[in-house]
Amino acid sequence: MTRTSATSAPEREVTDAAPGGDGNLSHGLKQRHLSMIALGGVIGAGLFVGSGAGIAAAGPGIVLAYAISGLLVMLVMRMLGEMAAANPASGTFSVHAERAIGPWAGFTVGWMFWVELCVGIAVEAIGAASIMVSWFPSTQSWMWVLVFMALFCGTNLAAVGNFGEFEFWFAALKIAAIGAFLVLGVLAVLGLLPGTSAPGSDNLTGHGGFLPNGANGLVVGLLASVFAYGGLETVTIAAAESEQPVKGVAKAVRTAMWRIALFYVGSMLVIVTVIPWNDASILKHGPYVAVLDYLDIPAAGQIMNVIVLIALLSAMNANIYGASRMSYSLVARGEGPKFLGKVSGGVPRLTVLASSAFGFFAVLLSYWWPNTVFKWLLYMTGAAVLVVWGFIAVTQMRMRRQLEREAPEKLVVRMWCFPVLTWVALAGVVGVLALMLREQDTRVQLYFTAGLTGALALTGYIRQRMRADKA
Repeated sequence: MTRTSATSAPEREVTDAAPGGDGNLSHGLKQRHLSMIALGGVIGAGLFVGSGAGIAAAGPGIVLAYAISGLLVMLVMRMLGEMAAANPASGTFSVHAERAIGPWAGFTVGWMFWVELCVGIAVEAIGAASIMVSWFPSTQSWMWVLVFMALFCGTNLAAVGNFGEFEFWFAALKIAAIGAFLVLGVLAVLGLLPGTSAPGSDNLTGHGGFLPNGANGLVVGLLASVFAYGGLETVTIAAAESEQPVKGVAKAVRTAMWRIALFYVGSMLVIVTVIPWNDASILKHGPYVAVLDYLDIPAAGQIMNVIVLIALLSAMNANIYGASRMSYSLVARGEGPKFLGKVSGGVPRLTVLASSAFGFFAVLLSYWWPNTVFKWLLYMTGAAVLVVWGFIAVTQMRMRRQLEREAPEKLVVRMWCFPVLTWVALAGVVGVLALMLREQDTRVQLYFTAGLTGALALTGYIRQRMRADKA
């Protein structure tokens, strides 16, 4: 499909083909890889650790917060799935935004997502290293960062199947862990575990009620839950390199609802039902450790450290992969340095190196200026996921109408109740951005992210105009 740019430039095909490369991306991901990436991608360190702050703010109302944000995520994933099934591409929503809105939009959302993933690589490397240092006190953090960066950079350089295999087993372990937790939690709720009695609704309605801190607490919990869902987009990037891209992404998107309900909303409900929301151990040790300790599970803290380590390493692996494929797609479309576009052995190795290098450099910044530069990087990407979701909603609205006119047979996955729910999702994104203005910390993140978005959009628009003038 071709599209005429807003500046009346000649039509050009928007593709992921490598400019001057010696090959194309491989299709080395099997269906089992894609299915497990979709399942495991929803379980991250944000769920295991970050949910504690949300519980402390919202109380039992955290269940409502995760349900509301989960509905928003399901709508976004459905929209993204519709576009990805119709046009699988390694640049996913960046490619779609370029086709439907214009090159400046593809440039903006693509590089925004790349920066977000690269900063995420650094955060996850530091978090994983801190766990290893706690186990091996004689070592230093930078040693583990170097080991992890080298390991996952190397596996991503070798072949896409390596990424898929690592993620398959990482996801399997995370799913097994959360599954075991849910089983133990449900047994505890029913009073079927030795030494426990059914708590009933005491912890849901006692200790200040279901919303002990009122609407303000619910807002804080809602913001915490929204950002815990980040990273789900990677499955649509991976779909482009799978054996059956259309079938794979369609299946992944269709299972999103029960995955979110089970893993996020279900586990939050178990936590606030089993123990009081204001239990000090929730913030001190994390909600999952607090529940396991309450159930008298031996070595609960170390068990959760292993699970969190797996979640962090999984996120590192996925972010290096996602960042390299997004930057490769941008380069292939003329929106980045051409020398990075070479593909060797079905892998864009130079973009893998570039993405890993940025992540490692961000780690160095955290050591040099721990309270300044690295904090700014985190602030700049603080609301990036919402910016991406907003672009996805606008893109899907325009692309859906194009597909209905030109290629209705490509609508293998359809957005529910279009365009009503697309507008609902867009309103939800805008609403969460507005809520960020209520809190000082999130307000600063919003300002920095807005500045980064504006700078990228201006750069993309200038590039678009220069390209049109040359044509």
